[in-house]
Amino acid sequence: MELTGYLDFWFTDRPLIERVEPFARLGIKRFDVWCWRSVPMADLAAECKRHDCIINSTFDEEMGSLVDPNDNQLTLRTWQESLEMAVQYDVKHLFIFSNQIDIINGKEWTRRLSRNVTEAEQYANLLEQTEKILKLVEQTHVQVWVEALNEFHIQGGVLVHDHDLAADWVRRFNHPQFRLAFDCYHQQRTAGNLFYGLEAYRDLYPTVHVGDVPTRQEPGTGEINFPGVAKKLRELGFDGLIGMEFRPSQTEELALKRVKEIFSIG
Repeated sequence: MELTGYLDFWFTDRPLIERVEPFARLGIKRFDVWCWRSVPMADLAAECKRHDCIINSTFDEEMGSLVDPNDNQLTLRTWQESLEMAVQYDVKHLFIFSNQIDIINGKEWTRRLSRNVTEAEQYANLLEQTEKILKLVEQTHVQVWVEALNEFHIQGGVLVHDHDLAADWVRRFNHPQFRLAFDCYHQQRTAGNLFYGLEAYRDLYPTVHVGDVPTRQEPGTGEINFPGVAKKLRELGFDGLIGMEFRPSQTEELALKRVKEIFSIG
């Protein structure tokens, strides 16, 4: 297993670009970052290169809603732009969500659909748009990761909010560049059943995210049995990426030590 570090969550006492160096000093060589349009990607890529690191993943905060037929032109245009960015800066993975999520007064809200559309119609539109997006993806080296987003703190409803539907979305395409990101925080918030999901979808996910519930801090600070999660992953032969998408409760060094201990990472 290899750890990836989230620049939005760690070393937040300094500007984002300046977070690369302390991460690198801790031995983390893959970085994830939210909302690429709001990030100076050229500067970030240069800083990563300076420390022999890579940009592991990001996503587009203006990708539009795949479930809204009115957004079809928008989603194709923004995905083309995201892929061009990823190729330019050698970003390995891009996240895809069913709905556009906006920040309003400090809270996350699902953008209102342009008209009344049944959930079946939403999912059908999502699948049609995904097929078109994957034709663009195939022209690149980029792998796209499906992530289910919980409805506990994201207000307004998210169509793909659990790993069952996220897994169905991935399996319908059976595409090597289209995979599942198993996020323990989101899944626990939505439905629990982490062991079931890890086992049922073991062939789909190359990455597991490990924020604890309810505070989204490091493993061991909340209600998730992360030693059990780590044991299950070892039993399943998982050797992928562990995404540290959480805010350290004390110091970054202590949080990293805790993750390494739980997941037996040297």
